[in-house]
Amino acid sequence: MCPLCATTAALTAVTWTTALATWGIGLTGLITARRQHSRAGFSGAWVTDRIQTEERKMSIDQPRGETPLVVSKAEWRAARIALLAREKELTARKDRLAAERRSLPWVRVEKNYVFEGPAGPATLSQLFEGRSQLFIKHFMLGPGQAQHCVGCSLEVDHLAGIRVHLEHHDLTYAVVARAPIGEIERLKRKMGWHFTWVSSYGNDFNFDFNVSFTDAQLAAGRGYYNFREVEVNAAMADLSGDSVFIKDGAGQIYHTYSAYGRGGEQFLGIYAYLEATPKGRAENGPHQSLTDWVRPHNMYDRGGMVEGTGRYHAADCGCAVHRGAGA
Repeated sequence: MCPLCATTAALTAVTWTTALATWGIGLTGLITARRQHSRAGFSGAWVTDRIQTEERKMSIDQPRGETPLVVSKAEWRAARIALLAREKELTARKDRLAAERRSLPWVRVEKNYVFEGPAGPATLSQLFEGRSQLFIKHFMLGPGQAQHCVGCSLEVDHLAGIRVHLEHHDLTYAVVARAPIGEIERLKRKMGWHFTWVSSYGNDFNFDFNVSFTDAQLAAGRGYYNFREVEVNAAMADLSGDSVFIKDGAGQIYHTYSAYGRGGEQFLGIYAYLEATPKGRAENGPHQSLTDWVRPHNMYDRGGMVEGTGRYHAADCGCAVHRGAGA
């Protein structure tokens, strides 16, 4: 039995209106899916994907209605059990996807990257700090960039409590940005961060891992990001991402995984909490992303603005971007 039909059978005690409102699924979209499913014989997977598309529109792109549907405890329980089946299906799919991620082939790192750290030069190998695995956050901070990325800041804020656990599970976390080490250190002190952060200003690391663009790429207006060619400009000379490396017993380093754009959301644990609530992400502002609400953790309730690129501008910064926004 396909997921849609199984769900229908499980909802004998609940009206379709109640179930749809509880799940946040568009009524029109679900009816369309059911009709197409019955007429054309589409697979259950197709119907599930169709419903998930509707859920994406309702749960992330659009705010939920102000007036919730109120039902009896028994009706809520029936709807919750139906949703639980789909949550378990998603968990199993995520487990399979994680296994596929671990099975990706490796790429030998041939270059001897040397970064600038607070105590002097540090090689890529030294960033492992004696462990066999290394997770690198590509922080969106270029040379002379006064405004830092709110998304990158939100991601590294997660490290305060989990870093010790990562390290005791054979994984070292480090941050890399193209800004000079002096600028990085000033930002670290300002934000109260204590993780390892080094500068790639003197090497090709950012360019090789497609999170920064050369002058030639910027002049041409084309670059490579998130595994495809994209339009670029000076405002996005440095972007964000995450990469994973492993080192074998002989000291050879391999690149195993990278994620960019929304692929980095998997490392934002805060979303798991938000998406369990009725309001969800509530990213309904002009950017339709976390830039609508996230601020550096020391700037909440202090005004300011965030560009579409993710850079925060304080209320009193006096920058051209801020003046142009009418702040």
